[in-house]
Amino acid sequence: MHDKINVCLLNDSFPPVIDGVANAVVNYGEIISTKNLGKATVVTPDYPDAVDDYPFDVVRYPSLSTEQLVGYRAGVPFDAKIFGQLEKAGFNIIHTHCPVVSTLMARTLREKLDIPVVFSYHTKFDVNICDMVRSKLIQEAALHNLCANIQSCDEVWVVSRGAGENLRGIGYEGDYIVMENGVDFPKGRVTPDEAMEVRREYGIGPDERVFIYVGRMMWYKGIRITLGGLKKAKEEGFAFKMIFVGDGADRPEMEKYAKELGLEKECIFPGAIRDRELLRRYFCGADMFLFPSTFDTNGIVVREAAACGLPSVLVKGSCAAEGTTHLQNAYLIEENADSMAEAVKFACREEEAVKNMGGAAMDELYISWEESVRRAVDRYGVVIDNYKRGGTERDRIWTDPFFAMMAEIQTLMNAAYERRISFEQKGREIYGKAEEIGRGAYARAGQRSREAREKGREIYGRAWERLERYL
Repeated sequence: MHDKINVCLLNDSFPPVIDGVANAVVNYGEIISTKNLGKATVVTPDYPDAVDDYPFDVVRYPSLSTEQLVGYRAGVPFDAKIFGQLEKAGFNIIHTHCPVVSTLMARTLREKLDIPVVFSYHTKFDVNICDMVRSKLIQEAALHNLCANIQSCDEVWVVSRGAGENLRGIGYEGDYIVMENGVDFPKGRVTPDEAMEVRREYGIGPDERVFIYVGRMMWYKGIRITLGGLKKAKEEGFAFKMIFVGDGADRPEMEKYAKELGLEKECIFPGAIRDRELLRRYFCGADMFLFPSTFDTNGIVVREAAACGLPSVLVKGSCAAEGTTHLQNAYLIEENADSMAEAVKFACREEEAVKNMGGAAMDELYISWEESVRRAVDRYGVVIDNYKRGGTERDRIWTDPFFAMMAEIQTLMNAAYERRISFEQKGREIYGKAEEIGRGAYARAGQRSREAREKGREIYGRAWERLERYL
């Protein structure tokens, strides 16, 4: 391990936004900072009312409100004052977790600081882009620019083999390393009474089957398959409850669809849960985790469920299903509602088998965030050494001069800003000194005036005393 790691962690999402990548960045920052692995600073867009009470520094740069369009605020990375602050932070490596704005800032910083950039590929951005943009021409241009951003990094990490295959599929041609994410839950279940608290809150009996989903409430997470499977199982007479934990742009539509399917009594939508210990209780209050997503590249939530002894229902061949075995530590289905219905019916019938699968998932799928981050920090040292020897994967591309120019412009603008602040400070000091001198002169004049009045009264008094003698 490199003994003086000082890493700049960049991501477009960070709490109060809750998603898997934001959670990853929080854990990187906390573990590096609290386990004596080095120093970490998170750089992310500003959010109204964000409270950054972490054991590491958080630097926020200006942002625009684009939540209705993409679910996040869009960062504006070219801010001279913020750039000047980062320039002086003493970083020796940059780790960006998003190939868009965060990597633009990473490339600009690298041009100024001459340090390596590591990129982690967490999300299938081709799905995101196709979901937001209908024009094929714009989709292709966006993916081309995204790949160029990734290609320009000094080392590329993916969170699973499937994520690497997806990255190749959108045009990336360089090498990559599989660097799995971990779980911040401890391994093991909460007490039975704590698990029952969740059930009691929603009037769920101790013997009822409970399924759970945790994540962003977006259709591309496979939730339509889940609802369709639940409807089929209910029609065949199976009883259960389904808890959808999370929030997102599609949540109102999902709640409406659940009612249309006649599942309003079975489905519970408590919203996002930010308290990690409470979320753990929700997991432990359920019997099986339903996650038919082919979008996710790693599925941290699958390992969170495993930490709590829950097996997951996953789509066969998906990234989230990597490392799992059907009926041993997970239940693997085809990507359709009929297959999900079979999984739900199996869980309702085979209580003991589901518990055994959950125990195997805990033993075989769990990986802690500390283990994951320690491995990453070890690799940081290798990347730094390779960079110094000129042995990284970075490709010089035609846009690099632009980022060099932006770095220089921001440095000059920040220098001008600091000079202005210095002049203003000196002006305030001079003005303050003048005020102090003025107040002193005024005070001295006032004192002399008071002394003269006292002297006058004294003379008047003596004169009056003498006059009284002759009256």
